[in-house]
Amino acid sequence: MTTTTASAEARSGGSRHGGQGAHAAPMSHRQIMEALSGLMLGMFVAVLSSTIVSSALPTILADVGGGQSAYTWVVTAALLSVTATTPLWGKMSDLVSKKLLVQFALLLYIVASIVAGFSQNAGMLIACRVVQGIGAGGLSALSQVIMAAMVSPRERGRYSGYLGATYAVGTVSGPLIGGVITDTDWLGWRWCFYAVVPFAVMAMVVLQKTIHLPVVKRQVKADWLGAFFVTAAVCLLMVWVTLAGDTYDWLSWQTYLMVPGAAVLGLLFLFVETRASEPIIPLRLFRNATITLTSLASVFVGVAMFAGTVFLSQYFQLSRGKTPTMSGVSTIPMVAGLLVASMGSGRIITRTGRWKIFLVGGGLFLTGGAATLGLMRYDTPYWQVVVYMTVLGIGIGLMQQNLVLAVQNQVAPKDLGAASSLVTFFRTLGGAIGVSALGAALSTRISQYMKDGFTSLGIPMPHAHGGGNIPDLTKLPPAIRGIVESSYGHGIADVFLYAAPFAFMAFLLALCIREIPLKTANALQEAAGTDGRERVQDPVQEDVQPGGSRVHGFVRYADGVAANTAIVTLISPQGRQLGRMPVRPDGGYDLAVPAAGSYVLIAAADGHRPQASTVIVGDGPLGHDVQLSGAAAQPAGTHVQGTIRTGADHGPLAGARVTLVDAAGNVAGTATTGNDGNYAFKDLNPGEYTLIAGGYPPAAAALTVTGQGVLSHDVELGHE
Repeated sequence: MTTTTASAEARSGGSRHGGQGAHAAPMSHRQIMEALSGLMLGMFVAVLSSTIVSSALPTILADVGGGQSAYTWVVTAALLSVTATTPLWGKMSDLVSKKLLVQFALLLYIVASIVAGFSQNAGMLIACRVVQGIGAGGLSALSQVIMAAMVSPRERGRYSGYLGATYAVGTVSGPLIGGVITDTDWLGWRWCFYAVVPFAVMAMVVLQKTIHLPVVKRQVKADWLGAFFVTAAVCLLMVWVTLAGDTYDWLSWQTYLMVPGAAVLGLLFLFVETRASEPIIPLRLFRNATITLTSLASVFVGVAMFAGTVFLSQYFQLSRGKTPTMSGVSTIPMVAGLLVASMGSGRIITRTGRWKIFLVGGGLFLTGGAATLGLMRYDTPYWQVVVYMTVLGIGIGLMQQNLVLAVQNQVAPKDLGAASSLVTFFRTLGGAIGVSALGAALSTRISQYMKDGFTSLGIPMPHAHGGGNIPDLTKLPPAIRGIVESSYGHGIADVFLYAAPFAFMAFLLALCIREIPLKTANALQEAAGTDGRERVQDPVQEDVQPGGSRVHGFVRYADGVAANTAIVTLISPQGRQLGRMPVRPDGGYDLAVPAAGSYVLIAAADGHRPQASTVIVGDGPLGHDVQLSGAAAQPAGTHVQGTIRTGADHGPLAGARVTLVDAAGNVAGTATTGNDGNYAFKDLNPGEYTLIAGGYPPAAAALTVTGQGVLSHDVELGHE
């Protein structure tokens, strides 16, 4: 596997990937919007599937039977299936047609929605919600994956804002549509499930006409065993959280059996993933610190995010006596905050390339929104609740899309689907476990507050009002209704107080994420070996014949593990790029050289210092292994300047060759030091660069150009 030039890569990429090369050119805004129209419809359907039911759930459960536990499970059943299948959808998108997958997810969703409308009991409804969740998980994960294939990370903030806006519209219209349907006598709650079917059918038609992506032709190896173990572990944990403190004590034999059982299943999942040829969650991705931190942050964001979307409908209906329609209207401020934050941050990110500040700010808003919602009661003035919901919505809008963006900016095209689905997986995992745990806590708190309320009236609490059943406020006497409304208001506020520390953890993790400048190439361009710009082919490579002079070897981390995300670049003594390639999965590389002689070989990987070596190639192949070690230094600036000194006397070195290579492996500039040993590169585009100073061995350093100030970087040859 020899990579010659970027142009050659693009040509071969087209043949290997079914015309991929033809898609490597940047798409116009109109083309992107046409392609995204079907995705946004699919995303709208996925969001609508949960929000349209939220305002109708009290009415639904009053009809088919079920209490607070059933209420929680109708929500968490869908979240659980989304959690379990999202990584599988993501991995499948790396292997087969993305358009076919998203259409299949829509079909699955349509069938489940129709059957759910015929539910006769809570058990049947929950089962249908599981299948709905499988389809919705595919829609959510694949929307992000397909967009990433078409749009570069730098531009993706703008278009992520459109998906965020779609999410907001689905969130606000769902409760409204569900409320109107539920309040309309000649329709009834069953039409909450039938109403979404036309949107899903429309999305399938639009997707067929607008999405045109290359299909990877290779054998699919789905990790079914991994999917089983992660589902089993999460299910067991959720059953324990839901029933503990109600059906059995927190400290009981059930707890001693279920918690270790969930841990064992989790360990089995990790073991299976290390052995699977196509794991649903490639564990090697977690070597990247940004992916690890972002995944953990997503868990905590999920807890606070789903608490807001699930329990606020209960608050307005059962604590403030709103109809399903008006409960949907009452939550509009939260969605408005989400909409403004999502679209606004996306446009600013596209313009500036800076994204970390929005994650940090989102963590603060999320924490503040959850904490202040913990102060509300059934009689809190609505304008105060509006402020609290708006703050929460801003936090969700700033974090939801940008966590995905941070991850997608870190991975190679072959891992795009799996990495994108990680954020959704951990967010829904946090949401599923969080809603289950918070729902169980809510049931306990409501029972306690109701008991206190009835005690204050001097009467025993009726069994029917113990928090186990969803009450119908219209049928309660005024005195009892006041107790019920107060209990639900206080109990739901407690739920948000419990969620606030999780939001704060997301804020702390966001602080620790290192900001990497956004790439300017989309996934198709990266896979084709281009960066969205025409490159001048180096004619020297055209004359290289197989079996001639070449350098090959392996790139490994300090612990000996293959650095399978590294990029290897070969530079001539004059500072010209002669060859560049991503290493193979085993860390191996093989680059042709035009003739025997001395060259500079650079190996670079995210999170590690780039390593530059002088290689002297004879008439035959040269074996040269590279070991990456240490964290990459990340100074920041706009112009780059400094002094080259010798290691012997620390004096300035005149006539030293300095080369600057961009993140794509292209030579951005060369310079020769003067008598004072100084060099300078000016008018650089923002991004990551590698600075190579000639010597034996040469010195290399990772630099980040941000567009602000002057970056000074001195180099002492002969010393690390």
